[in-house]
Amino acid sequence: MTAENQIKETVSNNDVVLFMKGNKTMPQCGFSSRVAGVLNFMGVDFADVNVLEDETIRQGIKEYSDWPTIPQLYVKGEFVGGCDIVTEMTLSGELDTLFAENGVTFDKDAADKIREANA
Repeated sequence: MTAENQIKETVSNNDVVLFMKGNKTMPQCGFSSRVAGVLNFMGVDFADVNVLEDETIRQGIKEYSDWPTIPQLYVKGEFVGGCDIVTEMTLSGELDTLFAENGVTFDKDAADKIREANA
């Protein structure tokens, strides 16, 4: 299976996917840690793909999304963005809306706490 096919299958078969360095319980870079931390704190059930384990996936995801950096968040098969975009969306409430519109379960109170802590 090609990296592109593997990536397509992963984003198609999971409501929320984070391509990251490390995994959701042990991120291996600050940017991956921030996004995984937000998702974990908000109680989002997400698949994590450690790009450090497979160079073809690490390069393939950049080509697949036409986005040069990792982490990369996908919701219902659609590319959302990297760390800066996810952070901005979290603080503005757009991430809540995206999850709600796509039927992704998350803890609204936790999302509100993130915004309160960063106000």
